[in-house]
Amino acid sequence: MNQFLFSTTWWIPFYSLLGALLTLPWAMGIVRRTGPRPAAYFNVLTTILGFVHSLFVFKHIWDRGQENFVVTWFSAADLKITFALEISPVSVGATVLIAGLFLLAQIYALGYMEKDWALARFFGLMGFFEAALSGLAISDSLFLSYALLEMLTLSTYLLVGFWYAQPLVVTAARDAFLTKRVGDLLLLMGVVTLSTKAGSLNFSDLYEWAQTAQLSPLTSTLLGLALIAGPAGKCAQFPLHLWLDEAMEGPNPASVLRNSMVVAGGAYVLYKLQPILALSPIALDALVIIGTVTAIGASLVSIAQTDIKRALSHSTSAYMGLVFLAVGLQQGGVALILLFTHAIAKALLFMSAGSVIYTTTSQDLTEMGGLWSRMPATTSAFVVGAAGMVSLLPLGSFWAMLSWADGLVVVNPWVLWVLVLVNGLTALNLTRVFRLVFWGEPQQKTRRAPEVHWPMALPMVSLTVMTLLVPVMLQQWYLLPTWGSVNWFVVSILVLSTLSGVAIGSTIYLHKAWSRSRVLVWRFFQDLLGYDFYIDQIYRVTVVSAVGLLSKISAWSDRYLVDGLVNLVGFATMFSGQSLKYSISGQSQGYLLTILVGISILGFFISWSLGLLENLPF
Repeated sequence: MNQFLFSTTWWIPFYSLLGALLTLPWAMGIVRRTGPRPAAYFNVLTTILGFVHSLFVFKHIWDRGQENFVVTWFSAADLKITFALEISPVSVGATVLIAGLFLLAQIYALGYMEKDWALARFFGLMGFFEAALSGLAISDSLFLSYALLEMLTLSTYLLVGFWYAQPLVVTAARDAFLTKRVGDLLLLMGVVTLSTKAGSLNFSDLYEWAQTAQLSPLTSTLLGLALIAGPAGKCAQFPLHLWLDEAMEGPNPASVLRNSMVVAGGAYVLYKLQPILALSPIALDALVIIGTVTAIGASLVSIAQTDIKRALSHSTSAYMGLVFLAVGLQQGGVALILLFTHAIAKALLFMSAGSVIYTTTSQDLTEMGGLWSRMPATTSAFVVGAAGMVSLLPLGSFWAMLSWADGLVVVNPWVLWVLVLVNGLTALNLTRVFRLVFWGEPQQKTRRAPEVHWPMALPMVSLTVMTLLVPVMLQQWYLLPTWGSVNWFVVSILVLSTLSGVAIGSTIYLHKAWSRSRVLVWRFFQDLLGYDFYIDQIYRVTVVSAVGLLSKISAWSDRYLVDGLVNLVGFATMFSGQSLKYSISGQSQGYLLTILVGISILGFFISWSLGLLENLPF
């Protein structure tokens, strides 16, 4: 039995895909008498099966080495396309995390969307979403990983645009899809290049090829930048970062997974590409620059947001920026720990935010306040999630940042100050959100706000306990440093940055009567950060205007040059035909004479040209 479950680990993505297929009769309206909830129950059941299967395999994976399965998908002549799957503690652990968070998010969605008429369609999309992520976790093929990333792009588009009757939702879904397509197109170029250079797209084969690869500096640089572009779009990194905060227009259960798991999927692919990216120092430097700019910039932007989901989504971009920075510095292990701790804490924060939105029917921070005594479970979830996001002993993110900064404090001391700045700004932002939502005097929409019902409270409480147990998990996996090897200077700096952020966030002046300061200097900085450094407007003036101008030139040339030439030939033919019909006599000898004259003229020109060729001196 154990061997059977282990050898069928590749079934795990198909559990959720089966759940998505089972929802079709309800999603398509074929079954209406029962309502849409049975479709949701089928999806929850298949997720439970996938979670149990992956958990069993993860429990026994430590006693066995890594195994790889190769499935041939297409073979013709010299072309052979295979799907390689990796069964290892990291890949199977990722499937456990994915299935566990999806299970909690689905139970949460049963309460959050209980009155939505399209509940079956939502759960079908969630199953499709989960299948793509689970397959990405165990994929050992860059070709398969690219295909699954495309599935994630499609799933994001459909889930963000779930409430398609709202104009903002349609715009957000379109922008998310198109922005990701930019990165995916460049990634596809890198995949095709690797397939020709290395002869295989399996990661294990690519690693062997990278050890002896001889590429020109230009080729390695272009290849590395192309491979970075896809994960940059998925992880909402500069300059492909604007889609994530717009995607918050979708249902909150999808936002829970998007900010915890989807962005981590792109970063996971980047982690697996690390040995290939090492072929180009410029690509590694690009990772460092992109990660640093996004981490600091997104942290600054988050503190000026008045929408609770957007304030949290920008911190997602910031932490993915730290992951990019870690991969750029060849610290892949640190990147994985940071992804793990961030996914759990961020999912809890978004569940808490969704409970507030569900109760108050508002996402505006200036309309909230005083919820701590009315929603104790939601308040506790937000506090624990916020503590798990920053460097606060003894929770998970503290150990991730400590292991990173402790190893680089001598080699790259500037990284420590980047961590300190991002950590302090994140603590400031989360404290500010806590004050506006849970502290202070109750507002009109929060005076009678009750705690959420059990389908939403149960996943929050479970994830709260899980966040508190993250250090225990890290200790069981031997990922925590011993106290004797800890650099106490680094510990004090990280904890001090957290306390400083909390202190500033607790004392900074906040007023709910207006969202903008009356002081012009503060208003300028607030608008600068609130509008994301006006990058959207810059894009409209530069990229969008250039594309619009090229589109107008193309439309003009198509209408007046291409179509004009075709229409000219057509009009000339019609005019000549109309003219000739008046010169027709109806006598056959006249037609024969015209044919003979034409043939004679043609023969004369052919003879003349042949005579010229004979007189040429060669």
